[in-house]
Amino acid sequence: MFFARKPAVLPTRDTALPGRSAPIGTAAAHFVNGRPLEAAAPAGFDTAVFGLGCFWGAERVFWQTKGVWLTRVGYAGGFTPNPTYEEVCSGQTGHTEVVEVIYNPAEVTFAELVKLFLESHDPTQGMRQGNDVGTQYRSALYWTTPAQEQTAREMVGTYNAELAAAGHRASVTTELAPCPDVYLAEGYHQQYLAKNPHGYCGIGGTGVSCPLPPVRAQ
Repeated sequence: MFFARKPAVLPTRDTALPGRSAPIGTAAAHFVNGRPLEAAAPAGFDTAVFGLGCFWGAERVFWQTKGVWLTRVGYAGGFTPNPTYEEVCSGQTGHTEVVEVIYNPAEVTFAELVKLFLESHDPTQGMRQGNDVGTQYRSALYWTTPAQEQTAREMVGTYNAELAAAGHRASVTTELAPCPDVYLAEGYHQQYLAKNPHGYCGIGGTGVSCPLPPVRAQ
């Protein structure tokens, strides 16, 4: 969203902005499907969290996917509690922009979501995605279960090999970690491209396909 060059080095816990104790305001409902934005996952559904650059375009990739029940954008992986967008964009919170995805595993598997994630951006670019430069645009995959971790690590390794075979010289830089706190972004960021169909979208993949692993329970 912002094209000015941002710090490309993550802050430490001691140098990060202090943030605040109360959450910032967000939207009440999902603009596309009308569900409460802060709804908990229904029984039998799972949650996954992905960072693939600007969350405006990234969220649309997931809300358009069959089996996804709810999407919401926010900030994760940093130190500052309840950050604002401006604070995240300063590079001084440590967060990356993420999409939190609640999905029905009977309709779409976690592996299928990881495939979509890997193919929808370039996970080799480090602290950027295309023209979007800064720590808040780094690639990240945060798992919520041990089964998700196993699948994520396997698929990222496989995709790294596929990229190398296709002639890509850079390796995958995706941050892989247990799901940290996700702080929901301001209301105007939620489902931004549904509200602004001609708005900026920085999503773009490598053109290399990611194979699915053998089917197993998530």
